[in-house]
Amino acid sequence: MRRSLVTGAALSLAATAALVGSAAQQANAGLVTYCVGTGGAVTVPNDLYVPAGESCSLEGTTITGNVQVAAGANLVVNNGSISGEVRVGADGYLDATGTSIGGQVVLAAGGFGVYLRDGSSGTVTLRPKGTTTIEGFLFVEGTTITGNVSVSVGEARLDQLTQVTGNVSSSGAYYTDVHDSFIDGTLSVLNTATGSVVCGSAVKGKATFAGNLGGVQLGPNGTLDGCASGGYFGRDVSITNTTGGVSLEDNIINGQLQLAGNTPAARVAAGNRIRGGVTGEQSLAAARASAVAADRDPAGERRATDRRAGAVGEAVAAGPARL
Repeated sequence: MRRSLVTGAALSLAATAALVGSAAQQANAGLVTYCVGTGGAVTVPNDLYVPAGESCSLEGTTITGNVQVAAGANLVVNNGSISGEVRVGADGYLDATGTSIGGQVVLAAGGFGVYLRDGSSGTVTLRPKGTTTIEGFLFVEGTTITGNVSVSVGEARLDQLTQVTGNVSSSGAYYTDVHDSFIDGTLSVLNTATGSVVCGSAVKGKATFAGNLGGVQLGPNGTLDGCASGGYFGRDVSITNTTGGVSLEDNIINGQLQLAGNTPAARVAAGNRIRGGVTGEQSLAAARASAVAADRDPAGERRATDRRAGAVGEAVAAGPARL
């Protein structure tokens, strides 16, 4: 009789455990919301996941957790809010307009790109492309980035009063440009394939440009890009081992301008105001465009436009997402 009681108790415990396990599985399943299609002004009370190869287009949506955009997937968000971080997989795309992102944004190796407009985010990181053939991009317009920006691949441009509270660092990118923006920390641009342009912007920390092909242009009248005005640099500016031409015009440098190993020698216009003077070789001769500079084509802008349109079209075709 005692054995029967024990056996009954064991069966009861097993049944309870099974019910608890089933409830736990259901709860865990509810921790992630899958998004395929379109969504509106609703609140997603957990993480959001865009499955591989799918598209999700959101308007006015609030996401209280993190977001993951899987390989080959697209997420387009307008006037939304994301409390956590956003991670974008290989060949994945994030396009956010008027959206606040509380955490970091990370584009994985081989990611297609990230486009941020008129919003805010935490630290932004573009991983190297690794063994993939995809060159990712980062375009930021009118956005506040609380933290650092780190780019190791493709095209990178900060524009239209973008503000970065930390440092901006680029290494091995196709190009890295800063237009009409503010960087509270340092700016480091290393080994870009087609150079770097800084126009109408303020950099509080030291600015370092080294090993860039295609040239470095600080201010207007250079060979790389059109530009209305020079910039303000709060510390030293160092430009070294650059090919394709270096030009500086209409800048204020509240430190020293350090030049070394540039071919041809840097052109420093008389209109620059440099508090700490200039060290290294410079020339007053007009800068000449290089063959590399002539090939500097912002293909990412077109790729982003096409990808955004395609993603929205796919999301609409998929119908309302179950958010």
